[in-house]
Amino acid sequence: MGKSANHTSGSASDADDRATAIEAVLKGSLSRGDRALRGVPPVLTHLLASTGQTLVTDAIVAKLRGMLHSLAEQLIAAKRAKSDDGDLASSADRLSDYLTADSIILSYCYALAMEGYLTERLERRASIDPVLTPLMQELIASQSDETAEVAMAALAAQSRFMQTQRRMELPLAELPAELFHVVLRRWETGVRNDPAVSPAITALKADYDEGASRVGLLARLIAGMKGGAVAALELEHAGFALFVSALSARSQQPRELAILGCHEDQAARLILSLRAAGADAGAIERQFLLLEPNERLPEYIAEIAPERASTLLRNSNARDAG
Repeated sequence: MGKSANHTSGSASDADDRATAIEAVLKGSLSRGDRALRGVPPVLTHLLASTGQTLVTDAIVAKLRGMLHSLAEQLIAAKRAKSDDGDLASSADRLSDYLTADSIILSYCYALAMEGYLTERLERRASIDPVLTPLMQELIASQSDETAEVAMAALAAQSRFMQTQRRMELPLAELPAELFHVVLRRWETGVRNDPAVSPAITALKADYDEGASRVGLLARLIAGMKGGAVAALELEHAGFALFVSALSARSQQPRELAILGCHEDQAARLILSLRAAGADAGAIERQFLLLEPNERLPEYIAEIAPERASTLLRNSNARDAG
């Protein structure tokens, strides 16, 4: 890919030709990235069953093991609150293995682990605070009491997220609603003959509030900003958590895909996501340099219309990666 530029000279026909050429490049790169994402769950399943991995892979696999075991322990603890249940540790180990076999659960945990990793990398590389960013400070100081209250809650939730990532944990209450119910169904299916599971699930559902989760709070902040949410597309200003929430909302794709688009080998998804979200060529280049400083942007990015970028993302088959 060549160095990005925002050329305005030339005829409309030339611009159309350039847009067609760059679209072809991005479609090919997006397709390759999609194939890589579809291969993630089986690879992770293999890695979780083995040892000896190195560097980032080792850290991500360790976090995955920890998060899946954390979910299992919380489920077993909820059951024990309704009925005495023997050995908590061995029960949690068995349930953790069962959850690992679900590609949807595994893929979500992988995206969270990647979010934690990328957040820490941006702190080291660009001194971007993982919790209290300039945009978060502005939202906390908002004249709207509701916005300020949600921002304070989101700040606390983001701080807890970084702590739980370091401890390799994942609170059930932090799962998005769809995945929360996937986990409960998976548990219920695996232990059909256990009478203590049904009341435990009922109790967990009664306590669950998606709007109070970190991702829910971040989504509320982005929605409340309306058109001003474009400010959250500046990583240095917003921080990674708000950035990917805004990228997800404005490009109309799952937040997990927005996260994974910020990792290596997903340059086309990141470019198209930012363009679909309304970022211009200069803004795309700034975020790209923060996330992938060794990658080069193609020229004439601005000649891909946001609507066309959205279409390419919608037609992507990465949504089937799980």
